[in-house]
Amino acid sequence: MKVGQGTPAASLSLRYFSFILFLFLSFICFYSGVSKAAKIDSDRKRKKSSISSADRTAAKGGDQHKDKAPTSSTNHHHHKKKSKMSSSSPANQVRASHILIKHQGSRRKASWKDPEGRVISNTTRDAAVSQLKALRDDIASGNAKFGEVASRHSDCSSAKRGGDLGPFGRGQMQKPFEDATYSLKIGEISDIVDTDSGVHIIMRTG
Repeated sequence: MKVGQGTPAASLSLRYFSFILFLFLSFICFYSGVSKAAKIDSDRKRKKSSISSADRTAAKGGDQHKDKAPTSSTNHHHHKKKSKMSSSSPANQVRASHILIKHQGSRRKASWKDPEGRVISNTTRDAAVSQLKALRDDIASGNAKFGEVASRHSDCSSAKRGGDLGPFGRGQMQKPFEDATYSLKIGEISDIVDTDSGVHIIMRTG
C-alpha cells in the first residue's frame, strides 16, 4: 500500500460524514427559513388583529355617537310638542255652546235638519240673522233655555247636545268664532257672529 492513499472504508466514512454534514446544514438553513417565515406571519396576524380591534373600537364609538345624537333631537321634538300642547292646556281653554243657522252663503249647505239643503239654499243671510235674533231674544228674556233652543233650531250636529261644543283652545275654531268666545264672560251670550259655516250666537259655559 502506498503512503497517503486511504483505505476504501476510510473513504466511504468520509463521504458518509460529508453527506450527513450536508443534510445537517441544509436542515439548519431550512429550519431557520421556516422560523423566520413563521415569525413574519405571526407579526402580520398580530398587526392585523390590532387594526381590527382598533376598527371595532372606532366603530363602537361611532355607534354610540349615533345612538346619542337622536336623543337631543327627540327631546327637542318633545319640547316643541309639549310647548304646542301647552297653548291648548285646560288652563288656556274655554267651553261654549252655540246655535248655528245656515244660509245661502254657508260653505256646506246641508244639516241634520235639512240633509238635502233645500231650505238652506233658499235662506238669505239676512233671513238667517233675523231668525237667530228672535231666538236670542227668547233666551235673553227667559222664555226659553239656550240648550232647548239649540236642540230644536241649530243646524250644527252639536244640537243633540244642546249646542255644547265642549272645551277648546286657540286655533281650534274659526277665527271669528274663537275671538267672540274668548271675549265673553262665563254665562254671557254673544251677538251675531259670522263664519264660513253660517251665523251663530254663542254662550260661554267655561
